Amino acid sequence: MFDVGFTVPALPAASLLGGFLKSNLMGQGIVLVQIASSIVAAAVIIGKHQELGSVMRSSRRFLREFLAGRDVLDYYLLRKKGSQTALELIYDRTCERMVKLLDPDLRRSVIGRQSGAENAALSPREIELVRSTCEHLVQEEEIRIEQGMGLLATIVTASPMLGLLGTVWGVLDAFADMGSQNTVMLTTIAPSISSALVTTVVGLLVAIPSAIFYNNLAGKVRQITTDMEGFADELLGRIACEFQGRDV
Repeated sequence: MFDVGFTVPALPAASLLGGFLKSNLMGQGIVLVQIASSIVAAAVIIGKHQELGSVMRSSRRFLREFLAGRDVLDYYLLRKKGSQTALELIYDRTCERMVKLLDPDLRRSVIGRQSGAENAALSPREIELVRSTCEHLVQEEEIRIEQGMGLLATIVTASPMLGLLGTVWGVLDAFADMGSQNTVMLTTIAPSISSALVTTVVGLLVAIPSAIFYNNLAGKVRQITTDMEGFADELLGRIACEFQGRDV
């Protein structure tokens, strides 16, 4: 047999596992918390990716159908009621608020698409009430869309900080052991320092991909909220054009 003169390096996973097994209880506890955080982060990422993708597709469909209507209430009165997307909810609640402000006779004409519906009008004060309702609905939907993003941001921030805490704690123990043994031999403290670094490595492994996906999801959230605000402006503008007619 030939001696090739070198040794095969340990695999990173094996090094991490070995360091985890050699680390103290604090380090092992931090690693377990980081692993649990990675599972939570993965669940949030998958869930938000599916949710935001569905919201964006349904919003595009709704906008096509809404813009195809003859007037601002066409889609509200003629479509089949069913599950509502964020834009549909904003639209429905705003239209509902507006219709309730109409005179009862005009309201029946508008809902039934009868003659006289063209005379329906709102005062500037009533238009402002409709505007406040719409803006409040937009804010509520923005908060709902952003649910889960705060938790993901916390994991991105806390994981490496926990890793640093575990590393500092482990190095502190290593130097304490070195002092109690009255030795400065590298072979004595190297295993302890190596195991202390495991928490930082795991923290970075959790934080880096989580940060990448967080930024991707945050971009989609910004796009959706921008679309909602733009739609609200369009809706309120059309309501003002079609229904603002009385001065009091």
